Amino acid sequence: MTTQLAVDPAAAADTSAAAVTAAANAAPTGAAAPTTLGPAAITAELAKLGTSPKGLTADEARSRLEKFGPNAIVAHEESRWTKLIGYFWGPIPWMIEAAALISLARADWPDFAVVTGLLLYNAAVGFWQDNKAANALAALKKGLALKARALRGGQWLSVDAADLVPGDVVTVAAGEILPADCLLLEGEYLSVDQSALTGESLPVSKRVGDGAYSGSVAKQGTMTAAVTATGNQTFFGRTAKLVASAGSKSHSEQAVLQIGDFLILLALALAVVLVGFQVYRDVVVADVWGWSTVGAIAQFVLVLLIASVPVAMPAVMSVTMALGALALSKEKAIVSRLSAIEELAGVDVLCSDKTGTLTMNQLKLDEPIPYGRAQPQDVVFAAALASQRNSEDAIDQAVLHALADPKALDTVTQTRFVPFDPVNKKTEATVTDAQGRSFQYAKGAPQAIADLCHLDPVTRGKYDGQVNDLAGRGYRALGVASSGDDGKTWTLVGLLSLMDPPRPDAKSTIAETQRLGLAVKMVTGDDVAIGSEIAKQLGMGGHLLVAGDVFKEGTDPDQIPMSAARAVERADGFGRVFPQHKYQIVKALQQLGHLVAMTGDGVNDAPALKEADCGVAVSGATDAARSAAALILTAPGLSTIVNAIVEARKIFERIRSYVYYRIAMTLDIMFVVVMAYVFFGFQPLTAIMIVVLALLDDIPIMTIAYDNVETAPRPVRWQMQRILIFSSLMGLFAIAQSFGLVLAGMEWMSDPSLMAKFALDHNHLQTMLFLQLAAGGHLLLFVVRTRRSMFVPPYPSLPLFLAIVATQAVAALMCAFGVLVPQLPWDLIGIVWVYCLAWMVVIDGVKLIYYRVLDRRDATQTRLSQPIAALPAR
Repeated sequence: MTTQLAVDPAAAADTSAAAVTAAANAAPTGAAAPTTLGPAAITAELAKLGTSPKGLTADEARSRLEKFGPNAIVAHEESRWTKLIGYFWGPIPWMIEAAALISLARADWPDFAVVTGLLLYNAAVGFWQDNKAANALAALKKGLALKARALRGGQWLSVDAADLVPGDVVTVAAGEILPADCLLLEGEYLSVDQSALTGESLPVSKRVGDGAYSGSVAKQGTMTAAVTATGNQTFFGRTAKLVASAGSKSHSEQAVLQIGDFLILLALALAVVLVGFQVYRDVVVADVWGWSTVGAIAQFVLVLLIASVPVAMPAVMSVTMALGALALSKEKAIVSRLSAIEELAGVDVLCSDKTGTLTMNQLKLDEPIPYGRAQPQDVVFAAALASQRNSEDAIDQAVLHALADPKALDTVTQTRFVPFDPVNKKTEATVTDAQGRSFQYAKGAPQAIADLCHLDPVTRGKYDGQVNDLAGRGYRALGVASSGDDGKTWTLVGLLSLMDPPRPDAKSTIAETQRLGLAVKMVTGDDVAIGSEIAKQLGMGGHLLVAGDVFKEGTDPDQIPMSAARAVERADGFGRVFPQHKYQIVKALQQLGHLVAMTGDGVNDAPALKEADCGVAVSGATDAARSAAALILTAPGLSTIVNAIVEARKIFERIRSYVYYRIAMTLDIMFVVVMAYVFFGFQPLTAIMIVVLALLDDIPIMTIAYDNVETAPRPVRWQMQRILIFSSLMGLFAIAQSFGLVLAGMEWMSDPSLMAKFALDHNHLQTMLFLQLAAGGHLLLFVVRTRRSMFVPPYPSLPLFLAIVATQAVAALMCAFGVLVPQLPWDLIGIVWVYCLAWMVVIDGVKLIYYRVLDRRDATQTRLSQPIAALPAR
């Protein structure tokens, strides 16, 4: 069986079709097994469908259309209103809404307007991004035939494919898309490309009694068929329902929730401290209680709530990833789901298709093996005579392209051709030369040709040995024979070896991917021998496993045995892979903590593409695969994905820099508000100041999507513990900077000699703190955006730098002219800026010390985790 799969492409295709469909039967995308039905079984099937080879009447078709519905993909989709409401539900929206309600209750209309505006802005950005995503069902519908020829009331009519019903009789001709799942009734031959549905690399030969799938493409021949299933009940439709299903939350969404939870819990703790201290001071000590006291407490809680919520974080991350998606599109990678960007940055295992992705998807002949008196080119010429010159068959094209002199075919006339038959496993042709002599030629499965020629035991032994050798080296073998007596006796001409050669850039691309820290595993429907040979040539390793041996029948895809998961992790790839195996491979690797990217191009790949952390639809993929995937490559091969990985890691670094900055600044504002009130009874910032700070800080930060960053040499992930530790460290020093300004201001106001020089008041101090937070925040971003000193490359990009300069100019002018804040003299504005610049140098030094300690600890842990080398023998 193994040898047959390795050397008999047509038989292998037929076998894989049966296995794929049988396997799919147990999966959500199930279909009927393609058993060939005999005449009696066909009659019984037609009776079950309530039809006959004469088709339906117009009235019957109309009645069935009302019963079964249109031949179209129909699935429940969440309404736009439901999606819109979802953007107002969650921890961060709740906190913003609470702040808005408090300001509404206090009739604080400016605060209410600004806070509500930010809430609506976040929802609008998210809703817009969601609507920009590709509609999976619309893409799938494009793959269906638009028109069909149906036998209605005894006449052949052109009807809309959507109007077909079970029991309709239709014709299917070369070049047409099958409009529904069908049972073939009449005709000699039909070659169907169903690779988009079952993953087979070669077209499948169909005959009377076989089933055919909606969405597959007829390549050769014409047949009549009865429609057995339409719409969602087809193989295609069941897969569409899976493609339309929702996926789990991405790592970036989980990270935002974790950050929000951290800040909210901290804000609640500080609110308890703040309220407790206010109640103690006003009620217990001063014995003052009333609605004014409640209002004052609510005012402080409002300020703290607004300070604690990173209101612009979802919007900034969405816009940053959207701009990143634009950059990826220039690298010929289209992002259909924004979260795929950060997922791709963390991927450490890439499972790649072989055919068309790692290889050319073009069969080529290697050196022919002649027998008897034949020469190598004689074998090729004989095989060409057993082919059709206008054939689209991959094997025929490979043979015809290998001819040394294609014009030699013009010296003979092909008078008869018998196409490949799944039972006989060969093609036959009769040709006549210029003298009128007739000859027969055949090519096909090596076993079929050997039986045709009745080889003697010695020749058969040699022949089988060469076939097995070719199979062991990953080649498909093709036997060639000729006859000069009308097929009574046949002579073996030789063997042809075919292989789909690797893409020219595949080896270097694999090496580059491995350099980026990814393990690349081949996933192919071909035999292990074929996959191993290609894998070795590409430097991927030759340890390929038969997928069916790893995942035994009945394996629960959501509960992969640990032994199977470990085998998947160790393997270099998998052969004889069916659709459910791809899904199980992804689940097994994820079970071990890996982030997995899976490539695919057909409807059959949809489950794996949907389950993978980053599903990648390769160039030439079906619309269905593109809809299921998060990343769509528009250039052939894998080189595009390397560019996408590099770009994704840059985008991830930019987002992580923003997260560091945002958490640190949120901590800064929250603690300064609480500490200033607890220690001095002074409200350092108003609610409107905090909202304006959020706008000044975050709107220009969106240009961080263009920032210059270093590409991480290894996969990067959301390590929340490290992110929170580093952000808190930066926040601690930012708090020291801000509270230091408050301390200096309060000390100034308590010293009469200093007040005589300049009469500083609380309003001035509020504005100075406002300016310090605006300037110090952006300077802090310059610090955290790189692990190196901020004074060495990579320097901030020009768009980011200019946006921040413009923002700081606006902040300085607001302070100088008293717009939304108390007015501040220019000399105090200058003092605040000098103060911020001095602190920037200090914080940059702290950052360098932190990373140095972290790198030493990581290096120590790496050494300890490595196995101890064996001692030399004495």
